[in-house]
Amino acid sequence: MSPNFRIAFRFLTAKKRAMLMSLSCTVLGVGLFIVTQATTSGFEKFFIKTILGTDGAIRIEDRKQDTMRSMGVSGGDSFQVSAREGVKYIEGVDEPREISEAVTKFADVHGVSAVVRGNVQLTSAFKTEDAQVLGVDLDAHLLVSDVAHQIMAGNLNDFRTSPSAVLIGSVLAERLQLSVGDSFTINAHGESRRYHVAAIYETGKRDIDKTRVYLDLVEARSLLRKPSGVSFIQVNLVDPNRARALATHMEEVLNYSVRPWQEREKDWLAVFRALRISSAITVTVFTVIASLAMFNTLMMIVLEKTKDIAILRSMGYERRDITQIFLWQAGIVLAIGAALGALFGLGVTWAVEQVPLPINGLFKTEHFIVTYDPWHYVQAIGTAVVMVMIASLVPARRAARLEPGDIVRGTAQ
Repeated sequence: MSPNFRIAFRFLTAKKRAMLMSLSCTVLGVGLFIVTQATTSGFEKFFIKTILGTDGAIRIEDRKQDTMRSMGVSGGDSFQVSAREGVKYIEGVDEPREISEAVTKFADVHGVSAVVRGNVQLTSAFKTEDAQVLGVDLDAHLLVSDVAHQIMAGNLNDFRTSPSAVLIGSVLAERLQLSVGDSFTINAHGESRRYHVAAIYETGKRDIDKTRVYLDLVEARSLLRKPSGVSFIQVNLVDPNRARALATHMEEVLNYSVRPWQEREKDWLAVFRALRISSAITVTVFTVIASLAMFNTLMMIVLEKTKDIAILRSMGYERRDITQIFLWQAGIVLAIGAALGALFGLGVTWAVEQVPLPINGLFKTEHFIVTYDPWHYVQAIGTAVVMVMIASLVPARRAARLEPGDIVRGTAQ
């Protein structure tokens, strides 16, 4: 243990009350920073997981058709150029098998599912509801969605083996008062067909659970009178964070509109980002208070220990030694405060996770969603280090400027 460190520890323990105040502010600042980031990031990641589990990482929807414009040249000749500002989109995917095969050749693609979509009406013994039929090949769709884990009643075997079986959202099933095995009719294009409920799923996103009904792809083509093509192709990726770059590449190659999940949900993602930044700014106030408390503690030590500083200087201690002594004091408080703050943040995060919080709308959960991310701890401790050390520089520099002769004469500033 260096002499400078021992002296710093002695100076600091001489002001126990001031040191404890600085320490408590540091602990609160670090801990609350971790907790707020854990909760806001937790809800954001849960929302992203819900979106990826229902609509996939990438969706290929409409074929792009550039409008051509004739340009005249001298001699009466003309040529055509593509007018990018006038790009038209033709609804649907005309060659789903070829496009799906092409998509599987892209790196990082985990699954591809062609989907036929159409608006219908569902009629049970109790009432009629508007809905949306999604025709899928079950095995392919299981690779791009979490539907296998979203089943809350029934099973997928009946859906796989029976063309008249459907998967229905929990909210829609409740509205129609349907249970597994119950029959109902689907009305589309003036035709009614009878189906039965194979399973009831729940994604947690109310807008989906109250509208979507899954049918076998072949049966859906017949019901919706779409013998060829599909409405869109849903793609799942090994790393969903690459969706934006990969979508741009796919759009250039396939000449279709390709939308990554970040673009589809950019409004909600912006909201979560704003909440995360806002909470970080708010709890940073505690770190600022900790730095002010540290500044106040060190200034008091400088004022009270001027004679001790004079003795140290007369013994041969240089200015940089005095600076190190006071920076060591800030470092001791920071080290203890960061460790206790991290433990405090971890404990409070766990406690918050146990708090009941029923949510059903944007997603479904029964308690607070948190995430345990080491990066939150790095950010919290890093913020505390920067703030407290900056606040410690002024007292340390002032102590280093004190001269033994000035202290003895009583003229030290």
